[in-house]
Amino acid sequence: MLIAADKFKGSLTAVEVAEHVTAGLRRELPGLDVAAVPVADGGDGTVAAALAAGFTRHEARVTGPTGTPVTATFALSGDRTAVVEMAEASGLQHLPDGVFAPLTASTYGTGELLRAALDAGATSIVFGVGGSATTDGGAGMLAALGARLLDADGEPVAPGGGPLRELATADLSGLDPRLATTRIVLASDVDNPLTGPKGAPAVYGPQKGASEADVATLDAALAHYAEVLAQAVGPRAADVALAPGAGAAGGIGYGALVALDAVFRPGIEVMLDVLGFAPALARATFVITGEGSLDAQTLHGKAPAGVAAAARAAGLEVAAVCGRLQLTPEALRAAGIRRAYALTDLEPDPARCMAEAGPLLEQAAERLARDFLV
Repeated sequence: MLIAADKFKGSLTAVEVAEHVTAGLRRELPGLDVAAVPVADGGDGTVAAALAAGFTRHEARVTGPTGTPVTATFALSGDRTAVVEMAEASGLQHLPDGVFAPLTASTYGTGELLRAALDAGATSIVFGVGGSATTDGGAGMLAALGARLLDADGEPVAPGGGPLRELATADLSGLDPRLATTRIVLASDVDNPLTGPKGAPAVYGPQKGASEADVATLDAALAHYAEVLAQAVGPRAADVALAPGAGAAGGIGYGALVALDAVFRPGIEVMLDVLGFAPALARATFVITGEGSLDAQTLHGKAPAGVAAAARAAGLEVAAVCGRLQLTPEALRAAGIRRAYALTDLEPDPARCMAEAGPLLEQAAERLARDFLV
């Protein structure tokens, strides 16, 4: 039995999900052979999944999205592959008192975190993006890595996406030279372009506190940013702005793709490789996946869909556990999931469901075992 589930956001980590599912299964079948590969799709929880897979924990003191120092964690393996999660440095959870800063939040700390991974010896970096508080196109990240982004007076532009409208020149020659020999994989489930109706400001800006006027300001500023970067890297800057992943995490995907030569890959595909999922799958006869909410977003690159696709390709049956279920049986089957077990079926009250997620998950796992394994 292989458990490869993501976190239940707000209640259980991916490791805790696996522990509770295992407990429930073994309550019904005490001798059951269970293996767990906690998974993530590049968003928050990605570093935790890498640590659970045996990576070494590292910490760095970096600049938070509004300038307040924060402690960020990254993971490093023996083969010098680092897993860096931008939300650790520039995530919404680091906004003081939860107050949004849509025009001024910066990814500077993420650049510092990438530099810390290089200092620790990383030669390959899986760069998970998601959960960001920022919409600065990765400008702060690039500045922390040595780029010079200057206004008409030759002064560094202020932090955030809004001030990028004042950007006059971009000099990337000072970027950390180690980046040239470091493979960076942009791991994301977001395929939006940088700007426009489906771009980072329009689609994700409101989630970060951006008003309609802020969205217009950010969209124009990021378009101008791409024009100025074209003077530094050439015409490909315009092509990259339209590429899948450019709009990820407030446009940090664009900064990574255009200036760090990152390669975009769906986050769950990258993480399954990094976490050693294939060898575990080869030993399995049945797979359990899941996440907090199985819904329409699940079908677009989230962890359970990736796990189910890989298991189906291997000819294995898949069941899922979740906090709430918003997919029809037909949609589940199309994704390769035979059946899903929702905690809200056991406890309809959402607050109690989250508070008691562990025991409820064990009950759900017992049901799953009776349905499929007894």
